[in-house]
Amino acid sequence: MTAETMGGARLRLGMVGGGEGAFIGGVHRMAARLDDRWTLVAGAFSSDPARSQAFGRSLGLAQERCYGDWRAMAQAEAKRADRIDAVAIVTPNHMHHGPAKAFLEAGVAVICDKPLTTTLDDALDLADAVRRAGLPFVLTHNYSGYAMVRQMRAMVADGVLGALRVVQAEYAQDWLASDQTGNKQADWRGDPKRAGGGGALGDIATHAYHLAAYVTGSAADAVSAETSRFVPGRRLDDDVQIRLRWAGGARGQLWASQVAIGCANGLRLRVYGEKAALEWSQEEPDLLRFARLGEAPRTMRRGGPGLSPAAQAATRIPAGHPEGYLEGFAQIYADAADLIGAHKQGRAHATMLPDVDDGVDGMRFIQAALDSAAGDGRWVALHEAGR
Repeated sequence: MTAETMGGARLRLGMVGGGEGAFIGGVHRMAARLDDRWTLVAGAFSSDPARSQAFGRSLGLAQERCYGDWRAMAQAEAKRADRIDAVAIVTPNHMHHGPAKAFLEAGVAVICDKPLTTTLDDALDLADAVRRAGLPFVLTHNYSGYAMVRQMRAMVADGVLGALRVVQAEYAQDWLASDQTGNKQADWRGDPKRAGGGGALGDIATHAYHLAAYVTGSAADAVSAETSRFVPGRRLDDDVQIRLRWAGGARGQLWASQVAIGCANGLRLRVYGEKAALEWSQEEPDLLRFARLGEAPRTMRRGGPGLSPAAQAATRIPAGHPEGYLEGFAQIYADAADLIGAHKQGRAHATMLPDVDDGVDGMRFIQAALDSAAGDGRWVALHEAGR
């Protein structure tokens, strides 16, 4: 951890969504607390005003800051001398755009769950709102907070791999391998009105795509995609297989599935260059496989010797004491505290955080994949998506 991240006054956090029974809301709250950089002070946690206020009180928030809806919260917080420093948007996808835009217009920085929105038009509108507001906007692609992911990014940027040739990403789960009707988390993810046009595509393929783009420092140029719905009655895809053409000439594939029986959270990235290769798996996040051409592969370990400053800064505990999902998520919040704290003081601050432009790129990826699949796998350039 950096000295800046370990120190500094706590910032005030608000939250929209993440109420009773919401998985990701609890994750955001734990991640925000982990490094003692944030204090949750306000929230609109549910579309039901009574439930929202009751849940806020159960978290120990002051009565007057347990809001019945996000519009009232944005208006009230904008007028307070002790207003929130940022709001975390942790709702289903269709409720990202409206609240995020409202808080930006109220002068509040935003930390938003992924994907950015449900449509490319809304993503572009939100990007315009960020530029008008001149405020920090953080997109919580949490896997970019892992120490060894940042090690990969540094090695690629330093030219250790040489020119990139092949980029392979996959994200395999099995939790939707059968009908999950009645499961709150499955229901909204399978509803086009709340999730958008992609099922596994919007839920997990976006993570795999962002991870690959984050590590390589390059967005994809074009995609050729096939989407499938294997479980009868499902309205959105539960398996996607995508070929990618990367800027700079690299080629690759991305597979994301929520019907891969035996797979829990199988996010993996492999990057092959002309001189060396890297491989990382989320289920063994402390380890990074590194192979130079003509040499035996070796394993690099989080917390071990020879790592980049970026990887060292994202390490909390000594090697051999595993870090993972919550720590990676917490790194996003710690970095966000540094960024937003610097903004409040009028200081420039370099950051590796995913931002609104990454969100727009993610929506271009989703739309291009949907367009390609509708055209029987034809190649679609990301800049032409939705046309």
